[in-house]
Amino acid sequence: MNRNRLTRGLAAAIVIGLFLSFYVHRQLKNAALVRPAVTQQIVIAAEPLQVGARLDSSKLRLISWPSGEAMQGTFTRIEDCTNRALITPVAENEPILEAKLAPIGAGAGLAATIPEGMRALSVAVNEVVGVAGFVNPGTKVDVLVTGQVAGGGNDNVTRTILENVTVLAAGQKIERDRDGKPQTVPVITLLVSPDDADKLAMASTQGKIQLALRNTVDTKVVNPPPISQAALFSSGAPAAPTHRVSRKAPPPASPYVVEVITGSKKESKAFESQ
Repeated sequence: MNRNRLTRGLAAAIVIGLFLSFYVHRQLKNAALVRPAVTQQIVIAAEPLQVGARLDSSKLRLISWPSGEAMQGTFTRIEDCTNRALITPVAENEPILEAKLAPIGAGAGLAATIPEGMRALSVAVNEVVGVAGFVNPGTKVDVLVTGQVAGGGNDNVTRTILENVTVLAAGQKIERDRDGKPQTVPVITLLVSPDDADKLAMASTQGKIQLALRNTVDTKVVNPPPISQAALFSSGAPAAPTHRVSRKAPPPASPYVVEVITGSKKESKAFESQ
């Protein structure tokens, strides 16, 4: 009896062993069929980089990237993107893309960030005009100007001359005050078309400019109407002009005539009407 139980137990163990051996063999076979992911090297930023920075090998490094998930415009060699300038800020470990680089030979610095056909124009501002320091590179602003109307006496008018303008740089320069002492003056550099550059130059020299900060995703052109000083500070709607109506003098009354008969004599006498 015990011998039969031992035989059955041994047979069961052999079956279980064969099953486990088959399972392990199958898993190893499937694992051998899985191919390792194919990767390639792409260039990324080794540190945070600002607009206009010239790239060199010390600012870049290579990482492995899956070939099946390649991004458009990446570089596989560091030397392919050195000596070129950035036209947008790049964060650390961010891939370097062709769209973020200035054209070959464009140089570095602010000039490399100016698209063809555009101009960079700087204007001096103060804390109020510069929106309390919140106007930084990459932000969008509207430009308002206040000045006197030609032929309008002392009446001032404020109008929006530029909308949705990109700020290229926000820096400072040193000027001297009336006493000859140096003072720090904030300077804002805006990206404008040649026609808008003329408007901005005229506004900054002949009037007072003000920057209005706007959301970078808000690109709608509003074109608000200008506002005059007289209309802004008037107490209400102007009174309707009064017109004097000239009245003609009535014509003189016709005299009335009375016939007077004295004996055989008859005569007519005229009397004025009252």
